[in-house]
Amino acid sequence: MNKLLEIKNLSKNYNTKLGEIKAIDNISFDVYDQEFLCIIGSSGCGKSTLLNILADLDNFSSGKIIKNKNLKIGYMLQDDCLLPWLNILDNALLGLDIMNLKTKENINYVKGLLKKYGLEEFLEKYPNQLSGGMRQRVALIRTLAIKPDILLLDEPFSALDYMSRLVVSEDVANIIKQEKKTVIMITHDIAEALSLADRIIVLSKRPAVIKNIYNINLEGNSPLSRRKAKNFAYYYDLLWKDLDKNV
Repeated sequence: MNKLLEIKNLSKNYNTKLGEIKAIDNISFDVYDQEFLCIIGSSGCGKSTLLNILADLDNFSSGKIIKNKNLKIGYMLQDDCLLPWLNILDNALLGLDIMNLKTKENINYVKGLLKKYGLEEFLEKYPNQLSGGMRQRVALIRTLAIKPDILLLDEPFSALDYMSRLVVSEDVANIIKQEKKTVIMITHDIAEALSLADRIIVLSKRPAVIKNIYNINLEGNSPLSRRKAKNFAYYYDLLWKDLDKNV
């Protein structure tokens, strides 16, 4: 498999009035082309810190991140962050606008994505006229608009109710698979991670270290079908035991 990213012995310290706090400690893993990698851990363990570092939104104290200088990373936040005064097309084009990449070719590319994933008739609508799931689709397409090599997803379904999370995870998994994207997603939801991931990294409580990395082999071609796999409970128990020790 083609390796896109190498993280070697990554650590992050914060200086506070009470002294230095270590957020993550000696984290090492690789990321491969077109894999779906989930990082799970208890709340406050440092998952978002790690993602922010990979997105170049935060620096790190020691270690290395090895990547091609042309590697492009897209970041999708927990909230869809759609601007209420912009219509759906303009929201989807926002990243291109900010990066001064709003060419005719790229606009047509985004329109094609919106059409491909069932949003063509909503181009002139506004965010408050869409369901939560449809808004998440727009947010993902906005992230895909810059044609990233790696997508970083920060608990992208956490703002949705349980049923919507199941439906939207199907949508997102389908889009990512069809667009052949590489994903690093953080979540604290074990079932959600198992339904989506090729590999799962389990982090300890802060300061976060890697407790285990699991290769996930579940039958099924979609998140919902993977949840019904015979060995789903086996993997769930493994991950729960790792997380349970964090409490």
